[in-house]
Amino acid sequence: MDEEIGAAAAPQGQWKYHKALSLLAFQSFGVVYGDLSTSPLYVFKSALSGLDKYSDEATVFGLLSLIFWTLTLIPLLKYVIIVLGADDNGEGGTFALYSLLCRHAKMSLLPNQQAADEELSTYYQPGVDRTAMSSPFKRFLEKHKKLRTCLLLFVLFGACMVIGDGVLTPTISVLAALSGLQDRGTGGLGNGWVVLIACVVLVGLFALQHRGTHRVAFVFAPIVVLWLLSIGIIGLYNIIHWNPRVCLALSPHYIVKFFKITGRDGWISLGGVLLAVTGTEAMFADLGHFTAASIRLAFVGVIYPCLVLQYMGQAAFLSKNMSDVHDSFYLSIPRTVFWPMFVLASLAAIVGSQSIISATFSIVKQCLSLGCFPRVKVVHTSRWIYGQIYIPEINWILMVLCLAVTVGFRDINIIGNAYGLACITVMFVTTWLMALVIIFVWKKNILLALSFLIFFGLIEGAYLPAFHQILVFVCVKSVPVPYVPADERYLIGRIGPRQYRMYRCIVRYGYKDVQKDDENFENHLVMSIAKFIQMEAEEAASSGSYESSNEGRMAVIHTTDTTGTGLIMRDSNEGTSLTRSSKSETLQSLQSIYEQESGGLSRRRVRFQIAEEEQINAQVRDELSDLLEAKEAGVAYIIGHSYVKARKNSNFLKSFAIDYAYSFLRKNCRGPSVTLHIPHISLIEVGMIYYV
Repeated sequence: MDEEIGAAAAPQGQWKYHKALSLLAFQSFGVVYGDLSTSPLYVFKSALSGLDKYSDEATVFGLLSLIFWTLTLIPLLKYVIIVLGADDNGEGGTFALYSLLCRHAKMSLLPNQQAADEELSTYYQPGVDRTAMSSPFKRFLEKHKKLRTCLLLFVLFGACMVIGDGVLTPTISVLAALSGLQDRGTGGLGNGWVVLIACVVLVGLFALQHRGTHRVAFVFAPIVVLWLLSIGIIGLYNIIHWNPRVCLALSPHYIVKFFKITGRDGWISLGGVLLAVTGTEAMFADLGHFTAASIRLAFVGVIYPCLVLQYMGQAAFLSKNMSDVHDSFYLSIPRTVFWPMFVLASLAAIVGSQSIISATFSIVKQCLSLGCFPRVKVVHTSRWIYGQIYIPEINWILMVLCLAVTVGFRDINIIGNAYGLACITVMFVTTWLMALVIIFVWKKNILLALSFLIFFGLIEGAYLPAFHQILVFVCVKSVPVPYVPADERYLIGRIGPRQYRMYRCIVRYGYKDVQKDDENFENHLVMSIAKFIQMEAEEAASSGSYESSNEGRMAVIHTTDTTGTGLIMRDSNEGTSLTRSSKSETLQSLQSIYEQESGGLSRRRVRFQIAEEEQINAQVRDELSDLLEAKEAGVAYIIGHSYVKARKNSNFLKSFAIDYAYSFLRKNCRGPSVTLHIPHISLIEVGMIYYV
């Protein structure tokens, strides 16, 4: 009789398990996957923003192939198959991995460990052999405190990046969704109205957080599911309607072809491709709110196929409409369903912010438990799932920061750069910690951990875009003569090989010279570098090798004589300035504000062109083109900001003179940026403290 009851109870228990699993998987759509599912709003726009010269089908197919394999390797292979198996009693995130390492190896810096703690049922992972001998690598790490300190700092850095994501994700998601209001075909609104609406939406989103993950998930999950099914169907329609050949782009062959065509520009565009997997870290960070099985089920069953179909559909549309890259998502939607999809996209973008907000709450709670964060109020919002929490102080701080970023930047491309960097940093931290977990927790061979680290480290490292096109180190110095002739003022030299595009410039003034040419300094600098490039090429041609570079040599460049530069300088009638030539609407608006504030200060606006009639070496022409592209994209000034402080063992007189008297004078005198007439919107100051 008991056997019959047991046989009948087994299917009933299985049914309850599958029911609970399906319910959690459904809820995870609204909390975990909102960010990842809204990436199609801005991925192609960001990735193609710097590829204007390659407007063809092969470029679009190459980008699609990159997006497809990025989705396959990072979220599917790395997170769903591998990382989700490294949970700490149901908790995920960088600090969960660190806690695992602290328990299975003596990595912790906190002096509160006792032998009795190891008897806790949750202390060790199930199946761990506690009698196994420790490896030499493990003993090496345990012995050196500095290495353990570096590990903790590394983990804290990853936690900071997650919190940074919590600021940037709501901003970029909501702005990307509301960009449909600027569509001219629907009587578009101005950028100011879009920003205002975005701020209202963000306030509403953070006001909902106190309701708890459980209630928010039930409200948000249907929106994300409907959104995913809709973009999947539209993607399938676009594939059939525009270009069924897009299916061929799933082959890695198109990635190789893409880089052959685009070269360095293609590598820079990888920063935009990375946005396709933003929100992936939430799958692991939000693990405490759900279970690994439910997160895996939702991704494999719905998220992955719908996203692949949508990206393929956008690529099919763009392959026939390259001029619509500025808003490819909305323009690829059939006009009959535009407004329903716009409403759905706006709602999905609001939901898209939920995953990283929940992850931020989780990571702050873990930091708090380990004594690495100020004490804040933690509210548990669920009776059944311990990991579902709400932190009021963090919620309102995130809201204020999100509003500041939204109002301050307004531009998706600018926010996307910082957003992508934060996401890839978190992934990179997880990769390193996961390699240590494979060795110390799973007790696998160190070669397997190295293979994991090298494989995913190389993939994620490749997505870091280049930080500069042209780098010029400038030194403005005074020499002990009354005047320096204008033709002898500029000394130009090269740093490193030619392909690095790095130069140095020394600008010399006499003690009675008036620095009146600062307003045209950029133009003089460009002409000087161009003339140096030509001069160097002529000398190299006479020696028979263009590749020979005299690093360390500097030449006096005559700025008043523009012959021999290979460039033509014309006054710009359109009022094009260094930021107005940029694609960023934010820089354009900030530049206009700066000009209004500057009053009578007027800058001569010029445009440079390469002289077509001159016989210029092909490599020289490429170098000049890079120089002009960098100038048109905008100049960023990075200058030092030195702080001088007295040493701790200094006497009272010295401390007073340096820390108070000198500091007072420094703070109340004109800074170098004012003296050199550097626009504050183009300025980055690097602080350095000197102890004397």
